[in-house]
Order: sequence, then structure tokens, then C-alpha cells
Amino acid sequence: MSVFEFLLEPFDYVFMQRALVVTVIAAVVCAVLSCWLVLIGWSLMGDAVSHAVLPGVALAYILGAPFAVGAVLFGFLAVALIGAVRDTSRVKEDAAIGIVFTTLFALGLVLISVTPSQTDLTHIIFGNLLGLSHSDLVQVLVLGAVTFAILVIKRRDFTLYAFDPTHAHAIGLNPRMLGAFLLGLLALTSVVALQAVGVVLVVAMLIIPGATAYLLTDRFGRMLVLAPTISAACAVVGLYASYYLDAASGGMVVLTQGAAFALVYFFSPRHGLLVNRYKEVRRRNLAPA
Repeated sequence: MSVFEFLLEPFDYVFMQRALVVTVIAAVVCAVLSCWLVLIGWSLMGDAVSHAVLPGVALAYILGAPFAVGAVLFGFLAVALIGAVRDTSRVKEDAAIGIVFTTLFALGLVLISVTPSQTDLTHIIFGNLLGLSHSDLVQVLVLGAVTFAILVIKRRDFTLYAFDPTHAHAIGLNPRMLGAFLLGLLALTSVVALQAVGVVLVVAMLIIPGATAYLLTDRFGRMLVLAPTISAACAVVGLYASYYLDAASGGMVVLTQGAAFALVYFFSPRHGLLVNRYKEVRRRNLAPA
């Protein structure tokens, strides 16, 4: 088999073409948002919201409403419940997050298990990348485009909020509103990503790209370029690997992202573990006795 045939063979199938489009869109949108999540320190919040949208998606399916509506409503509900538990009891924020998101996630599982359906709703949990319909593709395109556009247009405000909420307030911005806006976008992005990898693995796509880019550069502008570039490349490589290894597509995409993070973690020119160890040893050897 030639290299040309190797590259083109998977995309002789329509389902692989749809999978490629959806995976790349989800990877890019998640990666851009992940830059702010990593900087603000919202990794655990990303985990909570991405899991908490499950009952919203299930209810939206039952009522015949768009998935995005249920996801956003339950995303904000999760944040409100976390804040209420944290502020009205002795329970700390990390424990409140764990309580709320696991309870809502369990509610979603129950709703899916008791919902009569001609389709298998477990694809919401584990992803169904190779079984996407034309309507799924359209939904991902629309939600992905809207989310990406808002992130790009509001990037300066979000960045200022991430670095210095006090200064953002001083120049007339509303930090609470910006935080709520980001959480709403997080819920929308979760809907985009769950089409590709399912609710269980959404948090990986929301955190790994930003963390990887964070180890490669100290400039946020470069992070916003590196994160989606790396994430999209991993999506393509993971999709190829899943086709030729006959493995789960969503799992391979996330596994590829994890492998990319490991490479950067060890070999990043600025912050790589092995590179820094080598520089330290060399510095000691060159130091005068």
C-alpha cells in the first residue's frame, strides 16, 4: 500500500468523512476554550460542567428539544448548586463540585436507562463518532462555529478576566458576567465534544490541549494558536489509528492527546522535565569548583 492510499483509504467511507469533520471541530473549539480553563484553574469545574450536562441532554432528547438548550440549562444549574453548597455549608468547593457533578451525572444515567428510545442513548456517554448522522454534523457545525466566534471576539475580555479580574472590573467589565459567559460556552462546547468522545472523555479534550500548550509557551496569544493546532493534529492521528487498529475512535483521539502531552511534558524546550534536568546538570558541571 502506498502512502497516498494509506492516507485516503479511510475516507472512502462517508461515516469517516463525517467523523473527521466533527472530531476536528470539537478538537479546535475545546482546545481554544481549554486555554482559559487552564489559566483560571477551572479544570475541575470543566469536569463538573461537562458531566452535569448529561441529564440536560437526556431531557432535551425526551422533550424533542435541541441538545444545546438542555446542556446550557443544566450547566448553569450545576454551577449554581456548587455555589449554594459551598456558600451555605462547611463543605469546601472541591467537595461541592464532586457532590453536584456526580449526582447530576447519575441522574443523567438514570434518565437514559428509563427512556424508551429507538436509538441507543449510551452514545451520549461514550461517544458515537462513527455513527454520526447528517443532523448531528449540522448541529456540531453550528454550535462549534458560534462558540468559536464568541471566544475569538471576546478573547481580550476573557484573557483580562483570567489574569486580573480586579483590573477587569476597574475598566468597566463585569467579572461575574464574564465568568458566567465562559461557563455557558463550556456547556455548549461539551455538547460539541460529546458527539465525538462522549461525556466521559469530554473533560480530557477540555484540559489536555491547553495544558500542553501551556508547557510550550509563556505567551497567551501563542497558546491560543498552539492548543488548537496540536489538538486538531491529534484528532486526525487518533482517527487514523482507530481505523487501522480497529479501536474506539473517541478513546484513540484522547489517547493521542495524552501522548502529545507526555512528549511535551518531558521534552518541551522551555519547561520539559528532562530538558530542565539536563540544563541543571550541565550548569553544575560548568560551575567553577
